Amino acid sequence: MEDKRRLMEEKVTFLNRAAEAYYREDREIISNAEYDRLYDELEALEKETGIILSGSPTVNVGYQVADSLPKERHPSPMLSLDKTKDVSALREWLGDKEGLLSWKLDGLTIVLSYRDGRLEKAVTRGDGITGEVITGNARVFDNIPLQIPEKGPVTVRGEAVISYGDFEKINDTIGDIDARYKNPRNLCSGTVRQLNSRVTAERHVRFFAFSLAEGREAAYRHQQMRWMQEQGFQTVEYVKVDADSIEEAVAGFEKRIADFPLPSDGLVLIFDDVEYGRSLGTTAKFPRDSIAFKWKDEMKETRLREILWNVSRTGLINPIAIFDPVELEGTTVSRASVHNLSIVRELKLGAGDEIRVYKANMIIPQIEENLTMSGTEQPPDSCPVCGSATVIKDDNGVETLHCPNPSCPAKRIKSFTHFVSRNAMNIEGLSEATLEKLVDEGMVREFADLFELSRWRDRIVTMEGFGDKSFDNLVAAAEKASHTTPARLLFALGIPNIGVANARMIARECGDDWERIQSLSEDELTAIDGIGDVMAKAYVDFFRDEEKQRIIGNLLPKLELEGEDSGDTGNSLAGLTFVITGKVEHFANRDELKAAIERQGGKTASAVSSKTDYLINNDSASGSSKNRKAKELGVPVITEEEFLKMTEG
Repeated sequence: MEDKRRLMEEKVTFLNRAAEAYYREDREIISNAEYDRLYDELEALEKETGIILSGSPTVNVGYQVADSLPKERHPSPMLSLDKTKDVSALREWLGDKEGLLSWKLDGLTIVLSYRDGRLEKAVTRGDGITGEVITGNARVFDNIPLQIPEKGPVTVRGEAVISYGDFEKINDTIGDIDARYKNPRNLCSGTVRQLNSRVTAERHVRFFAFSLAEGREAAYRHQQMRWMQEQGFQTVEYVKVDADSIEEAVAGFEKRIADFPLPSDGLVLIFDDVEYGRSLGTTAKFPRDSIAFKWKDEMKETRLREILWNVSRTGLINPIAIFDPVELEGTTVSRASVHNLSIVRELKLGAGDEIRVYKANMIIPQIEENLTMSGTEQPPDSCPVCGSATVIKDDNGVETLHCPNPSCPAKRIKSFTHFVSRNAMNIEGLSEATLEKLVDEGMVREFADLFELSRWRDRIVTMEGFGDKSFDNLVAAAEKASHTTPARLLFALGIPNIGVANARMIARECGDDWERIQSLSEDELTAIDGIGDVMAKAYVDFFRDEEKQRIIGNLLPKLELEGEDSGDTGNSLAGLTFVITGKVEHFANRDELKAAIERQGGKTASAVSSKTDYLINNDSASGSSKNRKAKELGVPVITEEEFLKMTEG
């Protein structure tokens, strides 16, 4: 099957190249008769295998343009992997078991769902809980099968990547060196999440499957990998290992790093025995059935030119090291965050020092060591932006530098930039440069002003880069953003340490009631999973601040807050746990059905177990793994209609 798939891919590539030469370049590289013969051979292979690859000339996928990427919650959290850089630790972790060792590709993790043999949905990993639906873009990846032989539900996880070769070709088309992409991973992340799938298609994204979340049951991972290959997927390259062969296998991968065409930041080791791996469960952060191996970081020596002190929106002044450019992991780097004042002092940094730098996880530049240790760098006594006297704070032995001036322009601009960002209020068209102009001109002094820009039409349309149409688009974007959720607003306010996930948890805990959200006590906050004492204190202090209260008070009348979920609540399902599988008919998607269960006091789980009360599946006679498990455990399998009758009764 793998040979036939490879042959199909070759024919797809060649036929598309021939069509492009004929229609776009007005030249023939093969005769019409030869084209027709290859086309017929490809069509015959597709019928024989049941596989149709994306890009095949036998199908017309078409391009899609979206206004935004909808969000979708994953059926179960997608956890990150625990890590090691020690081969002996891998050997010890594996013990007397067998495992699969594979490349850890450095792109964007994607989940593909197939129903009735056709690609139904593609969702990014996102934050591990919620991802973005990118189905239109996935359909134009170079190598994804749009149709597979298996007709039952199939869910495959894998990595979307752009090769080094394609990365360099794309960068070569960008004249401005500063505007070029920094690495293939960043390019891939932006490409996969494009709103216009034509752009995605032009950048040659490839998908490599690394795990089967739903589909053919198998006792071993290597059997799952072979089955995915039979379905038309390209899988990550892997080898089977045990404690005796792991070191040699790692060395084999390591020899190929320099010439490997795809971005990779290490290896992944997973137990081959599926059931054994499942039996280990997970920690709060990591699955116990797999572990990542990171290559030892490439180190380079260079000269420190200076430390820049950058003011953030919270007033924290971050030290940034500027050094002579060096090549690391295939890219040129010349700066690295030093994180805080304590690290500047610990490394004894000073201009002219010889330092050793590396890329943490082959991505983030860091200073490993200061060979000179002059210690001449001193924190500025005044804010680099507003000139106010700086303040040094000590938090459990970690010293940080701050600007205490609430009116510092840098703090204001960065606060506005954060407020309008995609995960916050999502006001499109407001770049930091535009915000700076609006603030400098006095048109925007606080958040509420962003929703009253229409009164400044005459002035804004004369600004560089603006005209009537762009102004109208901006006002429309602000109007659209004014209909938002309490969770988005909470994140947008820029409360220290309150990120997107924490904001959602707090809003959900408060039932999306804004009055309750802003009046939570420290004890109430620390009772929420993931909120610690320091975060709780900063949160409460934020909402007690009189100036913050005034700003929020002016902002709220401009907004229409809508809860994440809507509908009646009750407790008719209290104490019951449901698992959902298959297609839904009465709800828009599974997430909507889950929300309905939770509104009535019930709980949902991703897998059937002895604690499951009901499995919801409209095809109660299907032979899916969840149906079989439910029957083994005596768990009732009900349809959506039966579920709705339960809630009505």
